[in-house]
Amino acid sequence: MISSIFKKKALLLLLSINTLNAQWIKQVSGTDASFRSIHAISKKVVWAGGNKGTVLLTIDSGISWQLLKVNGAEKLDFRDIYGVSEKVAYIMSAGLAEEGAAKVFKTTDAGNSWKVVLEYKDKGVFFDSMDFWNEKEGILIGDPIDDKPFILRTLDAGNTWQRIAKEKLPPVMEGEASFASSGTCVAVQSNGKAWLNTQSRIFFTPDKGETWQVYQTPFKKGQTAGIFGLHFWNNNQGIAVGGDYKNDKEKVENVAITNDEGKTWKFLTSAKPDGLKESGWRLPNKSLLLVGTSGTSILVKNKTEWKAIDTESFHAISCFKDACWAIGGKGNLAKWK
Repeated sequence: MISSIFKKKALLLLLSINTLNAQWIKQVSGTDASFRSIHAISKKVVWAGGNKGTVLLTIDSGISWQLLKVNGAEKLDFRDIYGVSEKVAYIMSAGLAEEGAAKVFKTTDAGNSWKVVLEYKDKGVFFDSMDFWNEKEGILIGDPIDDKPFILRTLDAGNTWQRIAKEKLPPVMEGEASFASSGTCVAVQSNGKAWLNTQSRIFFTPDKGETWQVYQTPFKKGQTAGIFGLHFWNNNQGIAVGGDYKNDKEKVENVAITNDEGKTWKFLTSAKPDGLKESGWRLPNKSLLLVGTSGTSILVKNKTEWKAIDTESFHAISCFKDACWAIGGKGNLAKWK
């Protein structure tokens, strides 16, 4: 028993040392498109969505990337993506509905063809982020409409979408909305729980959108500032990351944690390098890894101070176990090693 405990502690120490020495290794995306969404569904299969109607796909752990173009979507900006398999994926475009930019596409043939499965043309509709509980059931948040959150749900693999009844939802505050910046304003657990963030509050459902509560965070709401992304690694624990995109290098409190299902939040020490963090992840060794336009930050388990890895600008991160990828502007793509 003593020998087993010693080996386990030694392994955890080795993992922590390796994590501190890890870095982003650039990969060839083959495009100068700007990307704000990425989803690693295994150590081999990763999807990413960008502007100019661009999608990236790897099925070999990033050794090579396929550059995919969605016909008719050349002016669209895919701010979120969800991969089901190497063949099936959903992409969401963010933009004004009245200009034809509020759409969700689906592919079932590895991106060779795409079908529009959701489209709004009503003025005021603007999609921000989405996630799925499983291959058939998903949830999407857009900017509020009629003083209530604009939340859509599909229960049939994207074939139909319905807006969650306004009567079920708490009202929004003046100027409250989400940032379509990293595809991480929605976080889910497979048992039906979902968390959706605005600049300073969390809307929570335990039952796939049937009932809702709203919780306050310590982030301050601003037109360009607040929460930019969420990540939950179990039913109770998660982080919210953010800052101000107009002052993205300014020192701010940029990461908060919850241990009670999102009911209460507290700031951790400000992640280094200072500034905006848009997306974060918890690694298997319990380290926290954050990215943003200000650079990459890591907090190793049982440490209180963040380590600045670099000042490279990334918008989004996604991991499958210890295999992580980050993506950003001008085709900036990297793998964590």
